[in-house]
Amino acid sequence: MTSRILHRSINHAYPVAVGGEGIRIIDSTGKQYIDASGGAAVSCLGHGHPDITRAMHEQADKLAFAHTSFFTTEPAERLADELIAHAPKGISHVYYVSGGSEAIEAALKMARQYHVERGEPQRRHFIARRQSYHGNTVGALSVGGNAWRRQQFAPMLIEAHHIAPCFEYRDRQPDETPEAYGLRVANELETKILELGTDSVIAFVAEPVVGATLGAVTAAPGYFRRIRDICDKYGVLLILDEVMCGMGRTGTLHAIEQEGISPDIMTIAKGLGGGYQPIGATLLSQKVFDAFKNGSGFFQHGHTYLGHPMACAAALAVQEVIKRDHLLENVQAMGAHLMEQLQDRFGNHRHVGDIRGRGLFQAIELVQDRASKATFDPAKKLNVRIKQEAMTLGLMCYPMGGTIDGRHGDHVLLAPPFICTKDDINLIVEKLGDAVDTALKSVA
Repeated sequence: MTSRILHRSINHAYPVAVGGEGIRIIDSTGKQYIDASGGAAVSCLGHGHPDITRAMHEQADKLAFAHTSFFTTEPAERLADELIAHAPKGISHVYYVSGGSEAIEAALKMARQYHVERGEPQRRHFIARRQSYHGNTVGALSVGGNAWRRQQFAPMLIEAHHIAPCFEYRDRQPDETPEAYGLRVANELETKILELGTDSVIAFVAEPVVGATLGAVTAAPGYFRRIRDICDKYGVLLILDEVMCGMGRTGTLHAIEQEGISPDIMTIAKGLGGGYQPIGATLLSQKVFDAFKNGSGFFQHGHTYLGHPMACAAALAVQEVIKRDHLLENVQAMGAHLMEQLQDRFGNHRHVGDIRGRGLFQAIELVQDRASKATFDPAKKLNVRIKQEAMTLGLMCYPMGGTIDGRHGDHVLLAPPFICTKDDINLIVEKLGDAVDTALKSVA
């Protein structure tokens, strides 16, 4: 059958997904796939959860859509109350969108308008990190540091500046403590602010745990506390991107909780609605809200489907199930088990250089040589081969290339649903091990 869809890969024949149950997706041939990546860290409750589908059905029976230039709705208000009740300190309001890239676009415009409202229109620079990923819309792609995704669109992108990621495995010196390393790379932010002008920077954008581009890379101890101090010193807003790593994925509702600081603006999506409806949100602090309220009285932005009642009802049900079923505790327990199993299977593997992550957000990095950390030839497309072999075995994982610089390096990201059991984790690691070993034989 000829597809009329412009698929992600034009020459790839995709299986047709027709059903889902728990942690598995079923294709049109009846084959089942363990969703060990949650799609793209989206399906936190797995597939076909009856409580979520029931909530969506009930909302559809009441009201499917009401435009936010005319109305607010009960599910939107209830979800906002729930999100703010458990948000980092200082976060006071929610702005709804349909996904992660939209959340980042809104955050960037919020940050710029905040400074304009306060009488500092000269602030125009954004700073982010190399090897980050913040979405595919023009603004999000501009602040993102994924070299491969940026390359062909570079002439279209807005000006943004990038400093080093906090990537211990690759960049910490042998004689450097984790704390000293974290301080060193955090201080690059201050150096960049001084270079650009202390009153010219709008915001610094970062993922608390770096997702797709680096593969579940956590920050060194003290890194984000130093980042927070630098932002405060120069009046720079701190925007944290928790689209992939947030909403319970790392074992706490927000990943930044484990770093002991709060952002000025934060983006969430993916696990917010668990894939049951397209939804994301930009969370803003009271000081940002007050700048709008006491200034122009509005945020100059908007999308047709923001605050969609069906999406908000689904997201509220997802968050209620996570709380009711104590799934954050399960993420912590199963995360510890996943790390243990990955260490058992890959800890002495000659081509696995690093095993990292937090909660149910973990990755392995593939290397040609463990001692030198040399990568495989990008032309061999090891990450692509691993994905193919995993799918053959009925496993969905999230391999990526370009880990080091957008071209070199391969890693595999895992982000299984919060409902996983120990037996599920054991089977995921077993299948991943087989897929990795088979793929490695083809590039030897």
